[in-house]
Amino acid sequence: MDQNPPPTPAFPSRLPDAGITVFTVMSALAAKHEAINLGQGFPDFNCDRELISDVNTAMLANHNQYPPMAGVAELREIVAQKIANLYGYIYDSDTEITITAGGTQGIMTAVLSCVSPGDEVVIIEPAYDSYRPSIELAGGKTVAVSLTANRDDHGSVISYSIPWDDLTRAINPKTRLVIINTPHNPTGMVWQMSDLDRLANLVRNTNALVLSDEVYEHMVFEGQGHISASSHPELAARSFLISSFGKTFHVTGWKVGYVAAPAAMMKEFRKVHQFNVFTVNTPMQYGLAQYLKNADHYLGLSDFYQAKRDYFRRGLNKTGFNLLPASATYFQCVNYSKLNIPQAKMNEADFCSWLTTKIGVAAIPVSAFYAKPIESGVIRFCFAKKEETLSAALERLQTL
Repeated sequence: MDQNPPPTPAFPSRLPDAGITVFTVMSALAAKHEAINLGQGFPDFNCDRELISDVNTAMLANHNQYPPMAGVAELREIVAQKIANLYGYIYDSDTEITITAGGTQGIMTAVLSCVSPGDEVVIIEPAYDSYRPSIELAGGKTVAVSLTANRDDHGSVISYSIPWDDLTRAINPKTRLVIINTPHNPTGMVWQMSDLDRLANLVRNTNALVLSDEVYEHMVFEGQGHISASSHPELAARSFLISSFGKTFHVTGWKVGYVAAPAAMMKEFRKVHQFNVFTVNTPMQYGLAQYLKNADHYLGLSDFYQAKRDYFRRGLNKTGFNLLPASATYFQCVNYSKLNIPQAKMNEADFCSWLTTKIGVAAIPVSAFYAKPIESGVIRFCFAKKEETLSAALERLQTL
């Protein structure tokens, strides 16, 4: 090989501020130090063997070539039926449902389909880290507002709420898209119907569309039930609805999700989708279509994860962490600022690194969900783990 190869031409980065995600960094750090990984959001237990069998059956039935670009008809039909049964809104499975390569691809494709250079997109931080890069690749301008951090008498963050005054100021004639996330990652906060009413009031006399990221829709606790944007007809008429089979059925590595939207919006979505991934893994679509015929496979998920949440919270109550509410998702946020150790004065990223390398439990700093880190002493654990994993992690955390 030539020891002096010619230089690679320089070119401007499309994402000059993007680096390796904090999830990748913390997972690598956890692996290096053999820490228990409660950072990245994925289960460490197996999916239902019935789902594997359904996919295997589809493979053996020779469903192994390209499916329709929008997705297998049977899967789109049962998704439309599920949404109608749960949320009361009827989507046309032919023109208003598309199967995607996970929720993240659905988000990026939705943004690219409607945001033009100069358009403004409103997001609410802390926010999932794919929102900003999608907006930037579309040439849009991100307008970020922050959840209101509610504090106790000592100044510690104890909960979050929707920043309605800031949202009102942020939405204007230049707003093309408003991105909301309910149930919310990382805080576990959920929107109520009254919140959707207020959002509808803000966008009613604008041309703003809505992207509603609802990938944790089946993980809402205390019998609350998920309030989808599709539950609100006025918002449904201008919304991309994003969901994820990977999150719901413990198969995050499959990267299969779906997007629902009115036909006019879906027409533009599919124009981008066909040149993005074109279509999605065929046998998995057939397997999911079969598996979804039994609604118990997702209707029981809230109870399943609430039991894990409650077990984890009981253990955390024996530590010095202050627990924030965890109304939904499979994440638990805690405030470490009152721990009686010198490390309680560290910023969130440094604290998570110390927790991983010295205590042996990986977490994610909530500051990483902001473009400009806001330090509040709050970190996020994932409790989508086997009980023995959570027990081992709690044993280590209880030394703090």
